[in-house]
Amino acid sequence: MAFALAAFFIFLVVFFTTNLAYAGPDAPYYDKPDGPLSYNFYDKSCPNLGMMVRWGVWAALKNDTRMAASLLRLHFHDCFVDGCEGSVLLDDTKDFKGEKNALPNRNSARGYDVIDSIKADVEKYCPSTVSCVDILALAAREAVVMSGGPFWPVLLGRLDGLSASEKSANEQLPSPFEPLDNITARFVAKGLDLKDVVVLSGAHTIGFAQCFTFKRRLFNYKGTGKPDPSLDSSFLSNLQTLCPNVDKSNTKLTALDSQTINRFDNMYYKNIVNNSGLLESDQALIGDPKTASMVKDYSADPFLFAKDFAASMVKLGKLGVITGQDGQIRKKCSAVNL
Repeated sequence: MAFALAAFFIFLVVFFTTNLAYAGPDAPYYDKPDGPLSYNFYDKSCPNLGMMVRWGVWAALKNDTRMAASLLRLHFHDCFVDGCEGSVLLDDTKDFKGEKNALPNRNSARGYDVIDSIKADVEKYCPSTVSCVDILALAAREAVVMSGGPFWPVLLGRLDGLSASEKSANEQLPSPFEPLDNITARFVAKGLDLKDVVVLSGAHTIGFAQCFTFKRRLFNYKGTGKPDPSLDSSFLSNLQTLCPNVDKSNTKLTALDSQTINRFDNMYYKNIVNNSGLLESDQALIGDPKTASMVKDYSADPFLFAKDFAASMVKLGKLGVITGQDGQIRKKCSAVNL
């Protein structure tokens, strides 16, 4: 009983602390609709939605701090593939192969159970009212805020899509092995820009990567048989110990930001400046003059990064939104309504 009361007290602190943001500089957004979406879409139909999502995310992070990065990544992977329509949450059916088993998601995408749990709670109080994609967007925001990152206003009113495509996920999601120009082209094709590439890459301030995603930098960079010369020597030595050059280490996890593992801050950019970016795509940001200047700015100014990250997340949340008759509000996030 004492443990339950303590846990509930901590939740109330988190709830009221994060809720202060609603009364701050973001408050004016809430009476400004953006097309069919609005910031107060569920105020009357599901007034406790924010609290339910916040509680669900808090409980998930209390059980597993890695879940913050997983929820943020899940939201990004959803929106980047044919828009923010909850397709990443769908299981395969006889009619389509979904995104869960696409190469960028297979054995790495996590958080489906958290969204399913929140959705089940929401359905009890607001049946057939709140879309899964909106729950995911809110959960990603809460995960960042609870990790010490910035708040941003989340537009609501999206509908869930009716299908998913493994092929689309394989083709559209950026890879850590790709050159910066290719990654930038993918972002531009979605209506984002080079600044968004740099800013949203900052999400790697939390989370982990499997060794296979960067191991070639440690032992055989671009077929040279040698490590990536841009890696800091001490950082390289630590990584070679964590991820030895054997196949069984491929799925071992390494923190994307080993300095402040669970803290959403600007350390990611400081690491890159110090030649300690984990992924090739991370370290590449300092090698291009157009992005290097932004990396240095964000490494020096955490408030600038927080402001720009929030702005880019708002842009991300507007991609490919479904409204009207083209979607539905799923009863379960893993399956289209029959």
